[in-house]
Amino acid sequence: MEKPDLIIFDCDGVLVDSEIIAARVEAELLTEAGFGISAEELAQTYAGLTFKDILLRIEEISGLPFQATLIDQAEAAVDRRLRQEVRAIEGVREAVAQVSVPCCICSNSSSERIRAMLEKTGILPLFRGPIFSAPELPTGKTKPAPDVFLHAAKEFNADPARTFVIEDSVHGIAGARAAGMRVIGFTGGAHSYPGHADVLTEAGAETSIRRWSDFRGVLDALLTWSEDD
Repeated sequence: MEKPDLIIFDCDGVLVDSEIIAARVEAELLTEAGFGISAEELAQTYAGLTFKDILLRIEEISGLPFQATLIDQAEAAVDRRLRQEVRAIEGVREAVAQVSVPCCICSNSSSERIRAMLEKTGILPLFRGPIFSAPELPTGKTKPAPDVFLHAAKEFNADPARTFVIEDSVHGIAGARAAGMRVIGFTGGAHSYPGHADVLTEAGAETSIRRWSDFRGVLDALLTWSEDD
């Protein structure tokens, strides 16, 4: 493969260091609601999922019923903290600026939140095309469903097999792989943990990077061989 048709970036924990911020807010709310969990544990287990999906999964394993209003509380609190604290992942501006093929963002966050974070961190001008928010698609299916990735490929007339996705979570990787795309894992966010890269590889990433300065070299290397080789 000389070059990919499309490169898809996840947003939270890949472009901006937001996962740990959201995890701290959500862990505090969950603990107050009767399910004790640390921010680190929440990020390791549920990174990449919407808070609604996190609540549903915790309800299944704990039997605790959560008030629906908890979702709105979390969204408002996370937005406030992000406006104050979110930062770009180191080196991401330079890495994205070097991409010479079509690229876009596919995220489980709302488009409003994505744009707010990218504006605050100065990254938004690098993404002049559409930003795809999984909950806002006609199907409304979020990662790990492949819908947002397939939608992006269709919009760009890209072959999924010639599309690369950069993801920091097992759930995001599951969605990208279900869409038939190749995945590079990313472990450079503050929510990363020992063994993170191995977990992403086991989930389907071909390799992982911790620094954005490694992205171009790794992508070029992967372009020289097919997964079927």
